[in-house]
Amino acid sequence: MHGGSQFKRLMQFLAVALFLGVAGHVHAEYGINFPEPATPSARDIYQIHMRTMTIATVLLIIVFAIVSYSLYAHRKSRGFTPDQNFHRGWFGRWSWVLVPLLVLGVDMTIAGSAEEVLKRLWLVPKDKDMMEVKITGHQWWWEYEYLDQGVRVESRYVPQEKAGSLYLRDVDNPLVLPINTKIRFLNTSADVNHSFWVPQLGFKKDAIAGYITETWAVIDKEGTYRGQCAQLCGTWHARMPIVVQAVTPEKFTAWVGAQKTRMAAAEAEAASGKVWSKEDLLEKGRDLYNKNCSACHQLDGKGLPPAFPPLMAGGGFPAGENMTKPLQERGFFKDGKIVVGPVPKHLDIVLNGIAGTPMQPWNQLNDLEIAAIVTYERNAFNNNTGDVIQPADVAKARGATAPAKSD
Repeated sequence: MHGGSQFKRLMQFLAVALFLGVAGHVHAEYGINFPEPATPSARDIYQIHMRTMTIATVLLIIVFAIVSYSLYAHRKSRGFTPDQNFHRGWFGRWSWVLVPLLVLGVDMTIAGSAEEVLKRLWLVPKDKDMMEVKITGHQWWWEYEYLDQGVRVESRYVPQEKAGSLYLRDVDNPLVLPINTKIRFLNTSADVNHSFWVPQLGFKKDAIAGYITETWAVIDKEGTYRGQCAQLCGTWHARMPIVVQAVTPEKFTAWVGAQKTRMAAAEAEAASGKVWSKEDLLEKGRDLYNKNCSACHQLDGKGLPPAFPPLMAGGGFPAGENMTKPLQERGFFKDGKIVVGPVPKHLDIVLNGIAGTPMQPWNQLNDLEIAAIVTYERNAFNNNTGDVIQPADVAKARGATAPAKSD
């Protein structure tokens, strides 16, 4: 019987060892500590964390030592008899007060330092020379506006076939920032709540629609720092990674110049008056749709009912079913033909959105980009309308349409 028990324990040990050996091959990340900080605030947080872990480790060793000694010295096989009146003694009575007081004292020593760090982090300096970056969360991408430089960047996740091992951790356009520069971050949202979080910068800040929240940082070394949206914001919440690329002020100035050149070229192309062929618009529209619209309406145009309607003839919602009141009032979705109806209505929705629904205005895109997207939507997904929308049509629609209203 005794031998059978030993054999059973041996097999259990081998099973655990085998599991740990196999599990070692599937670990995605071996790091167990905070990432290396890149700002003074993050460095302060890291030091508090290490101090807390040091205290906790010392306490853990002391408690384990006492417990281990008690298990060895007071075991029954040595003839030890439990003290049935332990609770009547001095220690038995006062330990329930002293131990919590000691723990509270440890907490208070940490809390004092933490409060000072939080004050430095949340109280944004009022320096007039601070660089300002407006961060807007969208479902499901980030928009960065460099208010002092007049540059705007859209940042989206990179699909797995391109990102490789950095899938859901990489983006097409990172947030480029200069080092050794005071930067004020203004956070807001265009739809639901998001949260901008880059651990190595030392802060996490909510982005709330209709509000501006702010924080600040000084990045003191070059590098690439990764984060993510930390607020559950919908179906594709995981596809909102953040990549911050910290560079020298000289490199940042060069990057800003390149972005301005790119933006000017795009604006000039859109305003050139050129009449675009259907083929060229479809080619541009496909890339722009996949980048800007597919998160909600899907690559195949089937949408995500009931929040995001499909963009294909015959694929719309039945009249009055699974639709919010603003969608019903528009009358554009009742027959299930979202993008094969009148072109002016289609342009109106893309430019101005629909109040009371997740559909937001896309008027930040230039006339050529909107013309390409609308042309693609009206000819993709077996819609085959044959319609070709020119930038001039979009420019005319901008002046003729007004944002949709609802009760």
